[in-house]
Amino acid sequence: MDLKLEVIVLPVSDVDQAKNFYETAGFRLDVDNTFSDDYRLVHFTPPGSQCSIIFGKGMISTAPGTAQGLYLIVPDVEQARAELVERGIEVSEVFHDAGGLLHHGHEDGDAVHRDAGQQRIPGPEPHRTSYASYATFRDPDGNGWVLQEITERQPGR
Repeated sequence: MDLKLEVIVLPVSDVDQAKNFYETAGFRLDVDNTFSDDYRLVHFTPPGSQCSIIFGKGMISTAPGTAQGLYLIVPDVEQARAELVERGIEVSEVFHDAGGLLHHGHEDGDAVHRDAGQQRIPGPEPHRTSYASYATFRDPDGNGWVLQEITERQPGR
């Protein structure tokens, strides 16, 4: 049986502000429907992705900005960062982890992850190893996105 992740629901406080942000970021607007005064659905798909995001009014009870660690996989993290910055999105500088591990500390200065041996080192991973270079950005509510460079997949993917 195939199980395909297709949609992630994002908690936002201002639907129009979020819609503008994701349009600016270059996500494709698939749906914007208002069903009632209490229910509006906005659906976007990142370029090249098979998984989409939805947000709106009356969709989720989670506090705005609490979705974190949303990974966007890119073949060139520096190019992806530059394109987002050119579109007006504030993106961190490219970094890699001091331990060479999958980066879990999405926040700068996150003591829990720093104590676990994770530290952001400026620039892409020196050998441009897949899964090892990152940049981060947030939507207006603080939902956190991670650009991760992958040029070669692990076996079985």
